Amino acid sequence: MASIWRRTMVYLGLVDDEEYEDYEPYDEIAPPQPVAAPRRQPAAVRQAPPDPVFEPEPSVGGVRTLPREPETGGITIQRPAVVRPIVTTQHPKVHVVAPGGFNDAQEIGDKLKANQPVILNLQGVNRDLSRRLIDFASGLTYGLGGQMERVAEQVFLLTPSNVEVPAEEKRRLQERGLYRA
Repeated sequence: MASIWRRTMVYLGLVDDEEYEDYEPYDEIAPPQPVAAPRRQPAAVRQAPPDPVFEPEPSVGGVRTLPREPETGGITIQRPAVVRPIVTTQHPKVHVVAPGGFNDAQEIGDKLKANQPVILNLQGVNRDLSRRLIDFASGLTYGLGGQMERVAEQVFLLTPSNVEVPAEEKRRLQERGLYRA
């Protein structure tokens, strides 16, 4: 048990590890010497250039440098940006939820994730549950990029992004007392 505590203290850096005291210190690696440019020889004594396949690559600090890509002469190629409009053509039927408890929040989330607008009717709900459901619904609509608007007293319309509630659906909800014009 003591060895576990000892190893933990070594791991955390609270005590020195005696195992590493036996090792010798590292030798410093000397930096590479710069390679001098080859001297030009007279034309009569000139030798054939070395084969580039077997020529050692110049290196800096032990790292092999890669050859640069040829420059394009200052010409940059740009692709045109593709911008597509967001089409709001979906007109699904609005789902009405009158929650009896916080467990109904999953139904709200599932319908909103399926791109279906939701009416959240909190008229018969106690104040604490109403607050929790409003917090949940506002976070859900924000996370999905939708909107939440109050459409009547204690009634909220949650619409996902790219979904628009048609006027005929709003009239149907107004007849039920769930939407104020």
